[in-house]
Amino acid sequence: MGERKQSADLSVEIATAIREAIIEGRLIVDERLPSEAELSEEFSVSRPTVREALKRLAAQNLIRTKRGASGGAFVNRLSFEEARGDLITTSTLLLSMNEVDFDTACEARFTLERACAPLSAERRTADHLATMRAEITRQGQAGLSDESFCASDVAFHRAFVDGAGNPVLSWQLAAAVEAIEPLMNMITYSQRDRTQVIALHTEIANAIERQDGLAADRALIRLSAYTQELARKAMELRKKR
Repeated sequence: MGERKQSADLSVEIATAIREAIIEGRLIVDERLPSEAELSEEFSVSRPTVREALKRLAAQNLIRTKRGASGGAFVNRLSFEEARGDLITTSTLLLSMNEVDFDTACEARFTLERACAPLSAERRTADHLATMRAEITRQGQAGLSDESFCASDVAFHRAFVDGAGNPVLSWQLAAAVEAIEPLMNMITYSQRDRTQVIALHTEIANAIERQDGLAADRALIRLSAYTQELARKAMELRKKR
């Protein structure tokens, strides 16, 4: 048991050392890592321990492996899109495990999203606008389930954020839009007036289309206030049960 624990600890240390080399630029994208035998000698560990370290790095999408004579382990190019999923998962777990109160989550989400308003107004493309309009139309469909409405709500705000044309912001706000928003929807959906949400979404889309960042920001403020009002009503109803 002690030997297995020691081997696991060593594999973590090796993975951490290689990860730091990648982050610091000492190992660059597409560069081939030393062989298992070379790493085993460099770190004075067994090859199975090295293999475990490489598996840890592959699980983080930091390296990829290739078979054959020209194969080996290579530094991977981590994309914003690939990293988005990990960020959403981690953010969802953090929020659910640490019991973040609704007002705190709401404040974080809309403060971050409002930062995109002037950029989205300036840079949005026809595709971003088309997505926002399509989701507004979808939200107004008769018989649309609460689950589908919530998914459309997320898609609308994702298009709004992506309209800022900044991949770093899109990645960072994935937590706000795709982790915080669904959790907020779980609390507020029962009290929500869809027509009011659609009206606010339409106001945001109209402002973005005419490149009026201030108007988009004001609409987001009203949407934030309405969302907090819904949460209060939902929580009051729960207390009465």
